[in-house]
Amino acid sequence: MKIAISSQGDSTHSQVNPRLGRCEKFIIYDTDTGKNTAVDNGGRLSSGGAGIATARMLADLGVNVVITGFVGPKAFAALKTAGIKVYTGAQGTVEESLQLYQQNKLEEAQSANAGAHSGI
Repeated sequence: MKIAISSQGDSTHSQVNPRLGRCEKFIIYDTDTGKNTAVDNGGRLSSGGAGIATARMLADLGVNVVITGFVGPKAFAALKTAGIKVYTGAQGTVEESLQLYQQNKLEEAQSANAGAHSGI
């Protein structure tokens, strides 16, 4: 399983970026190998629809779970359509958020928790 955490940097010690569509990077953690990979979020450069472009990129990478702070309605719908589970409210470091997820201390989002275009 692949878990993507929105990040301000390229390591698990980086702070979580609360914005899904406009975050700089994602740290992809592969539960099968135990390895982390930093991936640039090309979707953030979109003039519009950054959340949807980001969701498409994550789906193309085979991500199963996304951990972030906030997700807008269009990005949430795109992630759900791709079969990606969304966990919001993340804060602190990427490593801390991943640990909370693994300890079942994060709750799966049932809807968006940010308005449209809130990451601009």
